[in-house]
Parts: sequence; structure tokens; C-alpha cells
Amino acid sequence: MHRLAGFTGLPAQILKIVFMALVDATLVAMFFASLQKHGGLLTVVIAVVFAALNIVYFSPRSVPLKFLLPGLILLITFVVVPVAYTIQMSAFNYRTGNEISKADALTQIMARGLQPDAANTTFDLVMGRVDGQLAGLVTNQTDHQTSIATMAGLQPVAAADLQMTNGKVSGAKGFTPLTADEAANLDPTISALKFPDGKGSFISPQGDAAVLLSESYIYDSKKNTITDTTNGEVYKDNGVGNFASVKDSTRLLEPGWKAFNYFRNYTHLFTDPAVRGPFVGVFIWTTVFAFTTVIMMFSVGLLLAIVLNQKLRFRRFYRSILILPYAIPSFMSILIWGGMFNRQFGAINALFHTNIDWFNSPWLARATILIVNLWLGFPYFYLVSSGALQAIPSELEEAAAIDGAKTSTTLRLIKLPLLLQILSPLLISSFAFNFNNFNIVYLLTGGGPTDVLHGKTAGATDILITYTYKTAFGSNEQNLGLACAISVLIFFVIGSISMWSLKRSKVLEQI
Repeated sequence: MHRLAGFTGLPAQILKIVFMALVDATLVAMFFASLQKHGGLLTVVIAVVFAALNIVYFSPRSVPLKFLLPGLILLITFVVVPVAYTIQMSAFNYRTGNEISKADALTQIMARGLQPDAANTTFDLVMGRVDGQLAGLVTNQTDHQTSIATMAGLQPVAAADLQMTNGKVSGAKGFTPLTADEAANLDPTISALKFPDGKGSFISPQGDAAVLLSESYIYDSKKNTITDTTNGEVYKDNGVGNFASVKDSTRLLEPGWKAFNYFRNYTHLFTDPAVRGPFVGVFIWTTVFAFTTVIMMFSVGLLLAIVLNQKLRFRRFYRSILILPYAIPSFMSILIWGGMFNRQFGAINALFHTNIDWFNSPWLARATILIVNLWLGFPYFYLVSSGALQAIPSELEEAAAIDGAKTSTTLRLIKLPLLLQILSPLLISSFAFNFNNFNIVYLLTGGGPTDVLHGKTAGATDILITYTYKTAFGSNEQNLGLACAISVLIFFVIGSISMWSLKRSKVLEQI
């Protein structure tokens, strides 16, 4: 560090310029890549980071920021931006069927409205150019009439003006065929061409053939409506990502698009019975699960810490054994416990000669999760409780003993209040962790059992985070906007409880 502190002058300036040049080149490449992909918020963040780095590290006045800026960038990039993006997406109708832009959705809807003519007319196609513009040499496969198709319409070609190869039309007078390389390079453009036939239909190229199609949907950009010409039904933009029938708003044209819908996802959680019921039930169980788990783990951990704080034989051995559940990776322990509770082959049923289906009963599945989570969590509270007990001055216990206080009274009135004051931040963080304890639920029960026969979407052991995951990715009907809304609510619930608890415990006042 002493050598590094003395590394100044021209060599240090050159090294800084080289390093910043590499960083700037990386950020510029990321900026244009994000801009090309319409990154939006990510593009803005990259630009802000680029400007901040160059201002701070090339300015002699911002010495403190030179040390703080890397941490601030990481905080903004990996904490603030994801939270802001989640809040932003919670205000969109972003779900299966509403994932693309309106322009892309309109293109797909109009493509679905294409109908072949009654005779299913098809053509042999040779793509080329006429007067420098793309054109198609089309030969009707029924009457073998050949025409040149341009954006101006169809122009019949006399037999004498045709060029034949192996019995097939390959060219015509005034028509220059495309080479194979030209056709391959222009494939996306050619596929999007629509050559009008002058009778209300058009010819659509499809490889080396073409079909005669008509549009059953007509889009009016001024009124923002789509009219189905087959039955006269009108569909209008409903403002939340779909063209809905004017007569029946439940009839929608697919696909829809990702659309801003204000607080609709949040109101759905409390006004839509199909969403409100599962959400409220999951929220109640999540709170009970997190609170019960913390109480159980703290109680067992504290009890063991008090016992092993006494002089016992083999105390070091007991302490080593108690730490083992905490030392083993949690996902391995959860999977092992899942096998032990298996109905057919599990060690629990084999030991007690029972045939209990632990994971198919709502209350048994919940009890199982609490037991396994207690096994995983009590070593942590044992360790912190042991440390906290040893941190309490022995003079307090001696003074209480002189005053005639019993051991239980000393523990209840002196040690426990001090422990709660010391450990309250850890209890709060443990509550927040278990409120979002995805692994224990997903790996052990998968959120089940779920009454799918009655249309239930949430399982008996689902907590908010697993319910959010299922809403976003757990079925064919993914609702990412609603999942983001639930995530925002989780964020504010945990944040509010944590701040209230910290304020009550006066921990922040001691910092």
C-alpha cells in the first residue's frame, strides 16, 4: 500500500488514462448495443455511468467521490435499477399474449386476417426487377397465364415475350430475374411484399411460389379500429393492450401488446375474485410462516445457547454437532428432508411404521416446512445467542445474585431484555429473509398441495415469493406485470416492517 500511495506523477497519469480509455470503450460499446436493442432505462443508466466516471476521475476536486463512486455505481446498477424497473413493469399489462409492441401486434393481427380466395389460386414465382423495382413473374398454376406483378398491379405477358428453361417460365421481356444471392439477401423484403391484383386482393410471395390472398381485416389508423369484413364487426383499442369488440369487450383480437395500464395490476389484487382470494390467503400464510419460523428458531437457539453456556462435559463436541446443519448447503438438506418425508420410501414413515402423505395434506405440509426450516435455522440463532450471552457483563448477574434474584428471574428480567435489544436487528432480518424464503418452499413442497380441480392457482404452502414466481413463470398463462406488482408490495411490506421495528428498537439511534 505504501508503494501504491507513492505511485504518482506522469506514469500514474498515463496508467489512469489507459484504464479509463478501456472503461470508456466498454461503456460506449454497451451503450450502442443497448440503444440498438431499444434498452430504454438501461441505455440511460449506461450514459449516466459513463458521464459520472469521466467527470469524477478527470476532475482534481472530487477526491472523495473517486472512492465512493464504484460502490454507488454497483448500488444503483444492481439495487436501484432493478427496483425501478420492477415498479415500472408493474404498471403495464405485460402477460402471455401481451408481450410485444403495438406495431408488431398489429402486423400479426393483419397477417392472421389474410384469407386465400375461394379457388385457392397459386402461382409459380420468379423474383426480379422491372425498371429497378422489385417485381414478380407469376404463372397461374391453373390456367398457366403469366403476368408481371408490380406494386402498380398485374401486367399480362404474351407467350412470345417469355423465356423458358426446362419447360418452366424463367424470364420475360423487360424483366430481369434476381440471382440466387440477391434473392437470399432480400428474403425478408420479398416475404413482406404484397402485389395488388387490381380486384381487391394481392399476391404474396412465399419462396418460389405465391398465393392470392385478401385481407379480411381493415385497419383505420385515424379511428384506431379494425373492421372484420367477413361479418362487419368492429374492434377498437381498449387502452390496455388489445383490440376489443365494440359490441362485446370480452372478445379480443390476438395477439395484444404491452400497454401501460396505470394501477390496474394492483387493483386486480383486491378487486378481482380470481386473484384476490389466492393473494390474501398466501399473504396471511406468508406472515404466519415468517413470524412462527423466527420465534421457533430463536427459542430453540437461545435455549441451546443457555444450556451450553454452562460447564458441561463434551461441551465442545455438542457445539460442533449443533453447527453441522448450518454448515451443510441448505438445498442439499432440503432435498434430503424431502426424501425422508416421502410417503412410500421415506425414513419418517419407515421409522414409525406409518403411511402418512406429508405433502398432500395442507396442514401436514405446512408443519413439515416449519420443522425443516427450524432444522436449518436454529444453529444460526444458537451462534448469535451464544455470542450475545457472553457479551453481557457478568457483573450484572453477580449483582442480581447478591440482591437475591433467582437464576430464572435474572434470565427473564435482565438477560432476555438485553438479548432482545442486541439481537433485534438479526430477528428483523431473519423475518425478512423467511418472508422471501423461496428455497425451502419450492424445493420441499413446490408450494403444494394445490387444489387444481377447483381452479386454485396457489398452493397451501405457497408464500408470496413462490406465488409471484408461479404468476410470472409457473404456467402457460404468464402474467409478468401482476408478478411485478406483487414484488413491489413485498418490497414495501418488508421495508415498512423493518423500518418500524428498527425504530421501535432504537437501533438506528445508536449508530
